[in-house]
Amino acid sequence: MATVELRFSAQPEHVRTARLVAAAVARRAGVDEAVLDEVRLAVGEACSRAVGLHRSHGLTAPVRVVLSEEEKTFSIEVGDEVSGSGGGAGGHAADEEAEGEDEMGLAVISGLVDDMEVSSSEDGGVIRMRWPAAPPPAAT
Repeated sequence: MATVELRFSAQPEHVRTARLVAAAVARRAGVDEAVLDEVRLAVGEACSRAVGLHRSHGLTAPVRVVLSEEEKTFSIEVGDEVSGSGGGAGGHAADEEAEGEDEMGLAVISGLVDDMEVSSSEDGGVIRMRWPAAPPPAAT
């Protein structure tokens, strides 16, 4: 199993880099060319969500992206360090607006990815996405 880990400061301009890296690793893992745009878009949404969460909570910790190539699956995990980021605390108009944007981002991702999980803990949240992959046959 090959794994690539990317960490970047929570700045919107780094999301594009994460998308490019994800597409390149997905292509190498054997993800179908027709699906690569979905991979790029899903990673962009997940990373933008993590960046937004970090910035709105004043965190300086990096956003984590882990890209893993398994036997017949390519997976991406995008992690943030916002405690309980699976849902907002609510209460203030700004919190409710941010929570609405968060829900919209998750809806977009779920529309792009058939196999997706969202989890959160005291250490932060993780979005896991998986796509089928068929590594190219070895050259003979």
